[in-house]
Amino acid sequence: MKKRRRWIKGVSRSRWSIALLTAIVALMLALQGCGNKNEEGGASSASASSSAPTAPASTAAASPAASSSQAASTASAEPERHVPEVVNYGYIGLNDQNQATGAEGWGFYKGIIQEELKKYGVKEVKLAGFPNGPDQTESLISGRLDFGSLGDTPAIIARAGGAKTRLITQPGTRTIGYLIAKKDGPKTLQDLKGKTIAIQKGSFMHRYVVGLLKDAGVTDYKLVHMLIPDAQAALANGSVDAMTNTGVNALASLANGYPQLDISSDHPELLGTSATVVSEAFLEKFPDFPKVWNAAREKALADLKQHPDEYYEYIAGIQKTTVENVKKLSPIEDIKDTAFTDDGLALLEGTKNFLVEEKIAKKDFAIDDWVWKAE
Repeated sequence: MKKRRRWIKGVSRSRWSIALLTAIVALMLALQGCGNKNEEGGASSASASSSAPTAPASTAAASPAASSSQAASTASAEPERHVPEVVNYGYIGLNDQNQATGAEGWGFYKGIIQEELKKYGVKEVKLAGFPNGPDQTESLISGRLDFGSLGDTPAIIARAGGAKTRLITQPGTRTIGYLIAKKDGPKTLQDLKGKTIAIQKGSFMHRYVVGLLKDAGVTDYKLVHMLIPDAQAALANGSVDAMTNTGVNALASLANGYPQLDISSDHPELLGTSATVVSEAFLEKFPDFPKVWNAAREKALADLKQHPDEYYEYIAGIQKTTVENVKKLSPIEDIKDTAFTDDGLALLEGTKNFLVEEKIAKKDFAIDDWVWKAE
């Protein structure tokens, strides 16, 4: 009986121990489960916080911080602007004031064009003068310039040679060239047979003299490339028989007794036009530039016409000449008030065809593909 009691008592203790052990294990598992739930709850909260939908407009409006965040999000959705802060413009004519002529020059001089470009993010326009068009096109092709104004002939030659440019304006359609002989030299165009003529290769005056002598039936002459100051010196010492010239320099030579053999205004088909061209690389950064430029230029021209006397004095100061000479060479009436005219484009087509025919331009191309016109 005692043995049975001990056995029952042992069994009870054993069962109690097992129950206690089971309870402890269960408690440990429960505590571990609670810890896992807390960790999972924390991760879920973080995830929900990062992916929570944007608050309604009324809520965002009530919070300045939320409003700023919403504005920043809207701004980042807009296309990024790539308009350069500094733009480089080239013009023909070296002067100690580094100023251009025409409506463009007046616009820069008065700050009209700069103010218009500032609206699009341009903070500065750097001007660079060049002695001739071929030098300017070289700078445009190399990327040192973004756009520039020059004669149509070098602009066409560059385009025909593969330059990635677009024509955005014809500021003028009456560029005049002179053919001037040395003293006691040739008296007529026919006298130039077998003679040496100084030109600026690839310029409007190159096209002018070649077309002029072709029409006159003059052959067997020699063309040499010289900048105008060098050509004037060569004409003076007799190492060339004639030279092409333009503007104030031409009038100075005539005033000093050098005979004029011809002037391009006697041959309307040989008149030059001016051209403003822009690189296609720049247009990729500033697609609206042609429209912006022409609007700014027209605004400058309107202001110029209201101050004609001041304009003529401004040009006379740049070119170191008289107001009378400026009025004779560059009357305000010659400045075009629209980007393109039918007459100007016809002259451009004729010049291009001539340059291709004479193999001065490498290959033909369609003027319409080159000209940029606002829609």
